[in-house]
Amino acid sequence: MDLGILWWLAPPVVVTLAAIAWVMWAGKGGGSVDPEVAAERMARALRKEHPGQKVTGPAASRPRDRSTGIAVRPSRGE
Repeated sequence: MDLGILWWLAPPVVVTLAAIAWVMWAGKGGGSVDPEVAAERMARALRKEHPGQKVTGPAASRPRDRSTGIAVRPSRGE
């Protein structure tokens, strides 16, 4: 079997390996994250009210129907 045709794969493999090595080397200087600070930031973000959570208008007064995942069209009354 002639493996000469696979030489076109060599440049992308070399570039990928070089990028992986560079990212590993560059990432070593990154500081560590304090778990307590990270937990506090997460708790603050979860407590914050987000615009998508609030339902306003007529839809707010009626209970939300439980979705079954099946679309049902109303009958035409035939």
